[in-house]
Amino acid sequence: MSDAWIGFLGSVIVGALTLLGVILSNSRSQAVTETKLEELTREVREHNGFARRMPVVEEQIRVINHRISDLEHLRE
Repeated sequence: MSDAWIGFLGSVIVGALTLLGVILSNSRSQAVTETKLEELTREVREHNGFARRMPVVEEQIRVINHRISDLEHLRE
């Protein structure tokens, strides 16, 4: 075989191995990204639950404060 063919085959083998390495590396990176995304999604859902409940809690506090105020006026 001529030197040109040996060089060509060597380049093809190196290229194939490089491609395989990139594919494996990207799949691992993708798994990490998906895990982080799942965690962030869980945190956002938890935050949204608090955000929905806070107006209810604030209204309950207003009612409690109003009742306390009424009781204080009755004592006077």
